[in-house]
Amino acid sequence: MNSIYKFFILLSIIVLASFFIKATQQEAIKIDTNTILKNDTDKNVSDSYEIKAIKMPDHLEFAGEIVPLDKQDVYERMDRELHVNTYWQSNTLLYAKRANKFFPIIEKILAEKGIPDDFKYLALIESGLQNVISPAGAKGFWQIMKTTGKEAKLEINSNIDERYHLEKSTIVACAYLKEAHAKFGSWTLAAAAYNAGRGGVNKQLKKQQTNNYYDLLLGEETSRYLFRIIAAKEILSNPKKYGFTYTDKDLYKPFDTYTVEVDSVITNISSFAKHHGISYKELKLLNPWLIENKLNNSSKRKYLIALPKS
Repeated sequence: MNSIYKFFILLSIIVLASFFIKATQQEAIKIDTNTILKNDTDKNVSDSYEIKAIKMPDHLEFAGEIVPLDKQDVYERMDRELHVNTYWQSNTLLYAKRANKFFPIIEKILAEKGIPDDFKYLALIESGLQNVISPAGAKGFWQIMKTTGKEAKLEINSNIDERYHLEKSTIVACAYLKEAHAKFGSWTLAAAAYNAGRGGVNKQLKKQQTNNYYDLLLGEETSRYLFRIIAAKEILSNPKKYGFTYTDKDLYKPFDTYTVEVDSVITNISSFAKHHGISYKELKLLNPWLIENKLNNSSKRKYLIALPKS
């Protein structure tokens, strides 16, 4: 009986001790948590994240024409676009990824047509290298209006819109830029005219009695336009300098395609795609100028339809 009594006393001591230890641990955790929370509250954002001012390059140019950074307003406008495009990281990184896919096509045509290579960045700023539609109705990588496209002999109708044809629309853009350069004698003004129109730029040059883009007082969009192009060129040409790190594996790959010639009606593009062993979606991604599920081809023209090699 005495042994049983001792056992229960010992058991009670063990139970009370365990409760005491647990309570002490909980209080310690509570104190430690409060300390951590207090320390986190006291920290500044700058302790873990730093936004740095971007150093302006000493020299910038567009299509061989120098950007006059010694002019204060030019310096500030360029500074703005470099900061916007550097710190809009996701957008600029996607620019780099798409550029690897589409620039080789654009570069080849620019070289063939005698247009400076820097104009590939104009297409980048116009559309982000996507087949987008503007509120005004401009379409494709080069944002060509319907009237301009038809004047340039692009086919635009109910089932075809060649403003979405990258090669053909690039040729049209080259022709426009070459004419603008012939008119103004400056690639910088030719780029501005692509945004504001040749007539609009010419009107402002006469009104403000200058022949220099950088001396013009323009509306917000056209005023920023060229600086956005130059910022894209500078950052994509020197990605590491602006904090962008990626490998070739991260970039989008150019399409590996071959073409088939079609000079007749295609009543069902889905069936046409299936016949060539691909899906309707694959065919339309490679040929976005085919905007319906058929090709009327009443004039019996010859079309080249791109198909994937693999």
